[in-house]
Amino acid sequence: MVFDLEEIEKFRLSGKILCATREEMRGFVKEGMQVIDVCEKAEALIRKKGGVPAFPCNVSINEVAAHYTSPPGDESVIPVNSTVKVDMGVQIDGYVTDTAFTVSFNSEGKSMTAAAEYALKLVIENIHNDMSVGRIGGIIETAVKNHGFKPVSNLSGHSVGRYLIHAGTSIPNVATLSASKVHTGEVFAVEPFVTQPDAIARVDDNPQNTIFRLVRAKSVKAVYAKQLLKFIETNYRTLPFAERWLTDVVPQSQHAEAFRELLKQKIITSYPVFIEASKKPVAQAEHTLIIKENGCEILT
Repeated sequence: MVFDLEEIEKFRLSGKILCATREEMRGFVKEGMQVIDVCEKAEALIRKKGGVPAFPCNVSINEVAAHYTSPPGDESVIPVNSTVKVDMGVQIDGYVTDTAFTVSFNSEGKSMTAAAEYALKLVIENIHNDMSVGRIGGIIETAVKNHGFKPVSNLSGHSVGRYLIHAGTSIPNVATLSASKVHTGEVFAVEPFVTQPDAIARVDDNPQNTIFRLVRAKSVKAVYAKQLLKFIETNYRTLPFAERWLTDVVPQSQHAEAFRELLKQKIITSYPVFIEASKKPVAQAEHTLIIKENGCEILT
């Protein structure tokens, strides 16, 4: 999807807000801190700076690779010696940017983080119009392996669009034979995921679900489910949301039943939490880029 200049300016504003938020959050994450405090701090900063969260802040710890955000009343904390991925997004008029960083409180996690950041740096230095996504994956895979680690093979970056986090094209973290290419004017989030050399280096779905999105709006009879659905349609459209964003929409005594009704009728769906298959820790780095003829522009 190629964007015009007006749309690109909205991506740039989105990315500017997200970049500033990320840099503030780097020094905020501490051992022993409640995860929900990290999520809510990031989301509040985005709003304070004039943006809207494009999805709930993900705080994924150790072997949890992605898609964990605090549910309502979350009491989980950041463990000592852990490796913590913080993944955030901003939308301006629906135009989405996406970034992530890793804070590790142990030496191997720091080395994995450096490998992820280096792989991302190499992609930024080499990506250009008409490059195949398989070649981009090869750059990431080689960089990570040269650092003595493994890329997570079934996680990938992605094109982004208006009210779309995943807009159709994936950027793999390993070399592939894909014929898909990136083109000038397209916007992509590139996100190397790195794990230990003895890991399976794939993720499995965990039964826990903390992030949701609207699949299709249809008529519901229950009054509070209908009220909840209207709020989701108005505020999030096709973008992901957290259940904790909805707890004040209907009376608290009615929330759980209304939310279950939307899930039961498949009006909303959930994203599985991703866990590295061998329970090894994972690090991540991510930027959103606009593809240029002979390079790229970093938005975040």
